Amino acid sequence: MEKVMVMVAVVATAVAAGVGWRSEAAVYKVGDAAGWTILGSPNYTAWAVTKNIHLGDTIVFVYNKNFHNVLEVSKENYKACNAASPIATYTTGNDSVTLNRRGHHFFLCGVPGHCAAGQKVDIRIAKPHAVSAAAPAASTKASPVPASAGAGGGAVVGSGSAPAPDPRHSAADPKGCALAPEMLFRLSAMSAALILMQS
Repeated sequence: MEKVMVMVAVVATAVAAGVGWRSEAAVYKVGDAAGWTILGSPNYTAWAVTKNIHLGDTIVFVYNKNFHNVLEVSKENYKACNAASPIATYTTGNDSVTLNRRGHHFFLCGVPGHCAAGQKVDIRIAKPHAVSAAAPAASTKASPVPASAGAGGGAVVGSGSAPAPDPRHSAADPKGCALAPEMLFRLSAMSAALILMQS
């Protein structure tokens, strides 16, 4: 019976490690060192696709408020660089936006000409993956490397020459714990099978 309990404990630890629960949200500075600007022609599309941003993470727009702003807009207004009817407007020069829904989040600078010059970003929070019977594959997408401690307990993440996987996130489940019921069910079934085998 002691062997069974040790095996169950080992399996439980492995299952919990595989679920990839998030301990804290991350904070991303839009544009990394360049910030939110048109100077130097930052490529915000390239910046966004290199980030592994999850539900609950925060993006921070840092900019000179005398020359820029941040508008959250619809997909149509994003594509057209139309600043006329924003969903939200940010003007402090250091704006934090917590991403609390999945899907695309569209932002642009509302100063005339800036969006057309490339000062816009589409941040995508992926929908959760369907649970499959197969083991999750390892992620091939690079994740950000923590740069320094951020406000609110999150790690501020920036660019690095060789980004490493972010251990707080699982490739199998970007939200962090949606697989828990499935894994717990599997763990229970394996435990029952082990106990039956020992009887």
